[in-house]
Amino acid sequence: MGIVVLTMKASVIEMFLVLLVTGIHSNKEMTKKIKRPKFTVPQINCDVKAGKIINPEFVVKCPAGCQDPRYHVYGTDVYASYSSVCGAAIHSGVLDNSGGKILVRKLAGQSGYKGSYSNGVQSLSLPRWRESFIVTEGKPQKGVTYPSALTYSSSKIAAAKAGETTKAYQKPSVPGTTAQPVTLIQVLGTSTAEATYTTLSKPSPSTGSPTSSPRPQPVGHRSRELDLWSTTVYASSQNSPGANPGEMDLWKPGSVLLNAGFVPKEELSTQSSEPVSEGDPNCKIDLSFLIDGSASIGKRRFRIQKQFLADVAQALHVGPAGPLMGVVQYGDNPATHFNLKTHMNSRDLKAAIEKITQRGGLSNAGRAISFVTKNFFSKVNGNRGGAPNVAVVIVDGWPTDKVEEASRLARESGINIFFITIEGAVENEKQYVVEPNFANKAVCRTNGFYSLNVQSWFSLHKTVQPLVKRVCDTERLACSKTCFNSADIGFVIDGSSSVGTGNFRTVLQFVANLSKEFEISETDTRIGAVQYTYEQRLEFGFDDYSTKPDILNAIKRVGYWSGGTSTGAAISYALEQLFKKSKPNKRKLMILITDGRSYDDIRIPAMVAHHQGVITYAIGVAWAAQDELEVIATHPAKDHSFFVDEFDNLYKSVPKVIQNICTEFNSQPRN
Repeated sequence: MGIVVLTMKASVIEMFLVLLVTGIHSNKEMTKKIKRPKFTVPQINCDVKAGKIINPEFVVKCPAGCQDPRYHVYGTDVYASYSSVCGAAIHSGVLDNSGGKILVRKLAGQSGYKGSYSNGVQSLSLPRWRESFIVTEGKPQKGVTYPSALTYSSSKIAAAKAGETTKAYQKPSVPGTTAQPVTLIQVLGTSTAEATYTTLSKPSPSTGSPTSSPRPQPVGHRSRELDLWSTTVYASSQNSPGANPGEMDLWKPGSVLLNAGFVPKEELSTQSSEPVSEGDPNCKIDLSFLIDGSASIGKRRFRIQKQFLADVAQALHVGPAGPLMGVVQYGDNPATHFNLKTHMNSRDLKAAIEKITQRGGLSNAGRAISFVTKNFFSKVNGNRGGAPNVAVVIVDGWPTDKVEEASRLARESGINIFFITIEGAVENEKQYVVEPNFANKAVCRTNGFYSLNVQSWFSLHKTVQPLVKRVCDTERLACSKTCFNSADIGFVIDGSSSVGTGNFRTVLQFVANLSKEFEISETDTRIGAVQYTYEQRLEFGFDDYSTKPDILNAIKRVGYWSGGTSTGAAISYALEQLFKKSKPNKRKLMILITDGRSYDDIRIPAMVAHHQGVITYAIGVAWAAQDELEVIATHPAKDHSFFVDEFDNLYKSVPKVIQNICTEFNSQPRN
């Protein structure tokens, strides 16, 4: 009897253990099932416009084949929200026609959008629009949560009967897709013109009803008079690659012919999803801050530096129509924290600045300036071309490397260098400074406009307004490269007997009239002159005079020589005595004036000049041989050779010469 009882007890215990293990296993299975779903990237069709998506920032996947003129794009780099999202991604170069993931960020509307042809897509111009967007690579930023479902807005909605809360509707099935239920949800408090369509992932069994969670409200929208909302919930398969575009008709704006100057009513009536400043148009600059992250600065002063940056960002009113700002930190080596197009408003900039951490190391400002010249101000980093480039270098004490050469190359690339020196070397520390007077050697001008000396880190905040005022004074940004301030111009003047004293003075007046048009200084355009007959002489070199009055006086003092006409030898002489001493990154322009055929060969010297990158303009007067002028002139000769029948008519060619110099300059890359 006792044995039977023991056996029964053992069976019960065994059964209990089996049930216990089964329960644990079931719990594990349930835990697996209710795990949070992985982030899925919503898919959209080629014809989806940014204005139809309420979300201010989102990642989406574009299908292949969006490089089609049917999908209209408006603008360049910054696009009007009436544009096809995927079309804009291809135009900007973020995607090709095979599709892929992109990150879209909404911006405020602009007063105008310029069309252009890029990457196989012709974008159109638009005079104004209520909302804009930019497209970047579809790499989610760390710490940012992007929606797995997009919220769409539409002015065309299916009417819902008053008093009905929900109404089930089965979409017609389409070959290759799975029909999903659609629910109409009535919401009070907003006009029908703002109805939204929310694309959701396929609900799992454990997911609650879609009606249980509140509808996401677009930031910045005003509350309206009570009206009916109709919200249609589509399953995520609606936007799958196999979906029929015809299924999207419920929220399409219908057939609207949009030409420049015509704006669809439904788009104008809707407020911007996220009101963001367009920026101060009176301060349209591309600005790079080079901040000191060296070990000697310490954590406390580094925090003060970050606060200074945040204050400047706030004071600048950053935006696509105004200033854009990026930050590079340097220590032993420089590194970009964010470029010009990463953050398009002051609020986002300040948040990004707060996250910057100190790099440590030395204080190699010269290396940082070289880095910025080569890498920062490029189109891919948001450089706009028409906006002046400004680099503000912050230095604690003094740099640990030399800055003069790096700064010279930066200035000659059109970058306006500003230096802020904080707690500079006192008398007994000057022996440790690698490069005495480094700030004056670096900046665009030594008149105090481009350099600020701050006695203490704790008074750095007082520099915010003076700095903002200076960098925004675009009229005084002397280093911004233009056709008037970026060349070494060498005049090669025929002083042969056939010219005569009176005509020679007329030629000198022509040289002076051309020179007056340029901005002359040691960092802007420089002027030199050679006179020739059988022989040649250097009247003055590029380094001899650095102001316009001095140049004009030097031209006036040139004496008439008289003799033969050896133009070929004169070109060779100018290359050796003038252009060999031209600065790197300067445009080298030779303007040769002659009144007759050369006694020597001009072909080889002209070829050497062209090979050395000297842009040659040939001006012929009276008996000058036009076939020689075309050989001397840079190709195409029609743009670089000019002929006048009398010396007294030389002045008439000044505007045309200047126009051609500037046209050629503006056709070249900015930097």
